[in-house]
Amino acid sequence: MAITKEKKKEIVSNLEKIIADSGSVVFVNFHGLLVSDASSLRRSLIEDKVGFLVTKKTLLKKVLNDSKIEGEIPDLEGELALSFGRDSIAPARDVYKFQKELGKVSILGGIFEGKYKSKKEMTEIASIPSLEILRGMFVNVINSPIQRFAISLNEITKIKN
Repeated sequence: MAITKEKKKEIVSNLEKIIADSGSVVFVNFHGLLVSDASSLRRSLIEDKVGFLVTKKTLLKKVLNDSKIEGEIPDLEGELALSFGRDSIAPARDVYKFQKELGKVSILGGIFEGKYKSKKEMTEIASIPSLEILRGMFVNVINSPIQRFAISLNEITKIKN
């Protein structure tokens, strides 16, 4: 069934708002994704406050061509959805995690910091650990010299006793 012009205008304005308001947008190919898997993907994305929207490529390309995003639009193959959110890394990280688990979705590219990114670049962004993990790694780096110093002092006291 064809979409009316009013509905297309509504979809285009929604896409423009998503692209303008999001920290990053990930283009996702979800070909072959079962409904149950799509539901679990949406649930996991909602937990991280990430949106997931299935869209028509022609309408998205119209919005992307009219936007002022730098770079070249990546190839949008297959059935297309957008993963987006205010957090710059969460959309890519969550889709990538789901991609590794099931393999039925794939990252096609995205928009990060106002620039188009390729599939490879978005996959690299997706592999950045979460803020909590980075904080833990930082604390471990700071704690390591102190811990080594304490072990050294303990060994010295064992030798002297």
